[in-house]
Amino acid sequence: MAKGPRYRRPLRRRGEGRTNYSKRLKLLKSKKIRAVIRASNNHIIVQFIESKLGGDKILISAHSKELGKKFGWKANTKNIPASYLTGYLAGLRAKKNNIKEAILDLGIFYHRNRVLAAFQGLLKAEVDIPYRDEFFPEGLNGRINGTHIEEYANLLKNEDPEKYNQTFSGYIKKNKINPLKISQIFNETLKTITNNA
Repeated sequence: MAKGPRYRRPLRRRGEGRTNYSKRLKLLKSKKIRAVIRASNNHIIVQFIESKLGGDKILISAHSKELGKKFGWKANTKNIPASYLTGYLAGLRAKKNNIKEAILDLGIFYHRNRVLAAFQGLLKAEVDIPYRDEFFPEGLNGRINGTHIEEYANLLKNEDPEKYNQTFSGYIKKNKINPLKISQIFNETLKTITNNA
């Protein structure tokens, strides 16, 4: 560990790798509402936050848990299609509350594809957030509706049925859905969100 009279210990959250304070300061100086996207191992959370002196104020929030409870999503909530749907839901709620523009706050950037899928959901809901086209990796658009899950499930079913049953046991036994129809479930949930958000 560093020592000496000029050594200054970093702030706790920076030391833990949870907050990049220099990036956060730039975002706060803009005085705009922040679209905050955070991904855990099992869920994704999208929030619209207003920064104030006393602390941040959450204006709008959407959690991937809501997809199953309110909108008929039966698959797990930690995949790319669920992330996109959560971002879309948050974007529609923001528009209903007259939030038309925001700036993106990614924080410490984990679970890259899921976070970017949620961001694409915000853009689909027509919230004005500045970005560059190079920001999105190639092939992400093709994965948003879950066709990559269907293709992998189909490949396993044909080549190794035992591994197919093991890999997709959560879909088949627990949720009682066919992993070969994820894109259909995605489209139905998207319609439900559009009509009921």
